[in-house]
Amino acid sequence: MNLTKLFEIQKVLDAAINKKKGLDERDLLSEKILALQVELGECANEWRGFKFWSNNQNPCRTIHTTEGATEKNAIEFSCSDEDCGQRFNKSDARLQDLFGENNEDCPVCRNGFLYAFRTKNPLLEEYVDCLHFILSIGLERKETTMTTPYDESWITKTITVTGQFSQLFDEISNFSRYKTVSDYASVLDTFIGLGEMLGFTWDQIESAYMEKNATNHDRQENGY
Repeated sequence: MNLTKLFEIQKVLDAAINKKKGLDERDLLSEKILALQVELGECANEWRGFKFWSNNQNPCRTIHTTEGATEKNAIEFSCSDEDCGQRFNKSDARLQDLFGENNEDCPVCRNGFLYAFRTKNPLLEEYVDCLHFILSIGLERKETTMTTPYDESWITKTITVTGQFSQLFDEISNFSRYKTVSDYASVLDTFIGLGEMLGFTWDQIESAYMEKNATNHDRQENGY
């Protein structure tokens, strides 16, 4: 678990956002704390386990989407022409010239554009959205050295996932109120514990973080 690397990567993204938006002189801690709380709520919503009123209390861990799909991460492509609608696996030999001169032409009908699709884990993506803000808050408070290298014995877990979400909301509120080093550490320790309880390995988390970080840079470059 290399948090040092992630803090450094987050620092680059934060600097890019601050420069793009003219925020270098602004204290953004309150906004980042609120953003973290919102993202954590979205993560809980994707988890669904607290929805006692619903027959569907299981998270959807795999969906196909065009969002964030690129040539590199796509698993399949689909023709936009309604009369064609052909779908192509990424390994389809007919796509060998896809990224050449006519990179948007459907190799079957030659009329439609090809849309890329990738798989994503909505729950994991919401979780790493939280991670972005937790790292950013640590950078804002200059508390990164306290948590690196990270000792996994610090990880905090409750009995249930519902309890873990509730505990994390409490820890974030405590940090918002007192803003101490120990309060930030409690947020981080409980958050990492939540990831384990949701079934994520650190390799999965880091990989998803890197992918979303690249997307966030692209968004800034394209006027998000």
